[in-house]
Amino acid sequence: WNQKLLINDRIADSIFQQVVTRADEYQVIAAPNLNGDYISDACAAQVGGLGMAPGANIGDGYGCFEATHGTAPKYADKDVINPSSVMLSGVMMFEFMGWNEVGKLIETGIERTIGQKRVTYDLERMMEGATKLGTSQFASAIIENMQSQAVAK
Repeated sequence: WNQKLLINDRIADSIFQQVVTRADEYQVIAAPNLNGDYISDACAAQVGGLGMAPGANIGDGYGCFEATHGTAPKYADKDVINPSSVMLSGVMMFEFMGWNEVGKLIETGIERTIGQKRVTYDLERMMEGATKLGTSQFASAIIENMQSQAVAK
């Protein structure tokens, strides 16, 4: 089974339901642009929203890594947006390049910071007892957790 690829064809309304109710059954979803956009929004909502969803376009030996739905330029210099999507896209880039240890350090820094309930507004509104941070404060908290992790090794 590990050597085979299973393809299940789904129509858009069916996959919306399935990514919400049976997400663990899917590892890769290939879809046309518009349907893929909608489906990726539904998937992003399950992990905290667009601020948490990394993106990648990978081909034969090349990759482009970016936030799933852009970088929200209208919020530039407002210090409110969750930067995790961009950071996690960077993690995927590092893994693509074979720099797994760097990717793991960043990922764990983000994970620990969220676990400490020090988060941006998008996550704070969904977490009881969380402390709302701005973008720069959240990034600093992630860096602190990365540094403490690096020192512990």
